[in-house]
Amino acid sequence: MEKIAGHHHISMITKNAKENNNFYQHVLGLRRVKVSVNQDDPSMYHLFYGDLTGSPGTGLTFFEMPFVGHTHRGTNAITRIGLLVPSIESLMYWKERFALFGVEHGEVTTYAGRDALHFEDKEGLRMVLLHHNGEPVPDHWREWDDASVEQQHRILGMGPVEITVRSLGRLSSTLENIFRYTLISRTDKQAIYQSIQGQSFGEIVIVEQEGPDEKPGRGSIHHLAIRVKNSKELRLWEQRIKDSGLKIVKATDRYYFESVYFREENGILFELATDGPGFTADSSVKELGQKLDLPPFLESRRTEIEAKLGPIE
Repeated sequence: MEKIAGHHHISMITKNAKENNNFYQHVLGLRRVKVSVNQDDPSMYHLFYGDLTGSPGTGLTFFEMPFVGHTHRGTNAITRIGLLVPSIESLMYWKERFALFGVEHGEVTTYAGRDALHFEDKEGLRMVLLHHNGEPVPDHWREWDDASVEQQHRILGMGPVEITVRSLGRLSSTLENIFRYTLISRTDKQAIYQSIQGQSFGEIVIVEQEGPDEKPGRGSIHHLAIRVKNSKELRLWEQRIKDSGLKIVKATDRYYFESVYFREENGILFELATDGPGFTADSSVKELGQKLDLPPFLESRRTEIEAKLGPIE
């Protein structure tokens, strides 16, 4: 029986690529592993951050939209990103670091059963650092040695992702019946699922909330991508989605991975993405994120595309 192997990446909206780059590289200590463009609209940057190679499960990605407005928070949206850190001492380290850099943050508390530190970037993107409690992390995650954060406190990768919806039951049904996620806990208004039981790097926290839909803007989350092994497995999951009655939004080859997009019944956009080929398809590990990389089908438009993009650093 095939299983979803965890999160692949998560994609957000930023108004300013330069400020975004400064925060995620120099404050959070993630590696910028790819500078590219939105393949559906190459007038905008698409920035990727993660571990040494942007391994599946570590990827935070951002579309730059310079004219985007504020996010108006609401329901039927992906509302929080969990990032795993090694220890409770790491949470104290990050609390001090956030104070030093003027990052909005709370006190050390708990979230989804783990010690936690909530914070936001300057655009209001809600995140939470979580002590991973010694749980296993994927073998393929690799540290970036040049990170600006002390080695023993560096962010490991993605943990629980929070999704707020009007109908908990509908999203639960999608996770259980199509993707075979395991229910870990449930109350009237919240449920926690894991793609692989006991492993937080594939965890989804569902919060049920009435009210208007979120109006996306800077600092909002566009979609969550979940991991599949390869093209063959992707086709199997695509057929399961179709058989369930849900509509495929798009199936495409992103060059660095293959993707299938669909919306569940609350309107949440999911992507299924293959593990490979990965970001080293057109770059050495050493050179990752140092220049604008374009997929082959956009390479002939490089001069036109570069003319529309501003400097990041």
